[in-house]
This record gives sequence, C-alpha cells and structure tokens, in this order.
Amino acid sequence: MRMFKVIEGGLGRAVQMNDRAEAGSGPSREDVRREANRRLKESGYHPSRIREFATGVPMLASLKYLSLQIDFAAETLSRLDPIPDDFRSDGYWPAG
Repeated sequence: MRMFKVIEGGLGRAVQMNDRAEAGSGPSREDVRREANRRLKESGYHPSRIREFATGVPMLASLKYLSLQIDFAAETLSRLDPIPDDFRSDGYWPAG
C-alpha cells in the first residue's frame, strides 16, 4: 500500500492508494510465477532435473539456460507496475 499526499487548497492530507493487484483489477506477481512454472513444465525441465538428481547424468545445458531465462523474465515482469494484462504473451518470454 502506498501513501500519497493530496494537496487541496493548501491543505494536505494523506490518502491511501491500493495497488492494482490488491484491488483485483490486474495480474499479480503470483500470476506471473504460475505462468513461469507452466512454461518450465512444458519445456520438460522438471523431469530432466529429477533424472539428473537420480542418475547423476547432467541435464542439457539448453534446459538449464532456458530455466534461467524464464526466471529472469518472471522476475522482471513481476516488478513492473502495473504488470501488463498480456503478460502471458510469448513476446515477454524466451522461446523454448
């Protein structure tokens, strides 16, 4: 929650302004994180990571790199104010 000072006729008073996500009128950081997880799941990252842990055979470097890119995109999108309504668009995310 942010505090802004509204000046009316020389008298100031504090007014609370709710974030757009708190008001439910736009996407939240959790929405962005869910989209990132969906993209990671579709890429095959999770089974490859489990296989690496179980067998010791390293996962493909391209999958590790894709995971880093998706995490970076999610972090960047979640810091925008406001988060774009079309944040699920492929233009915001790395190609897998």
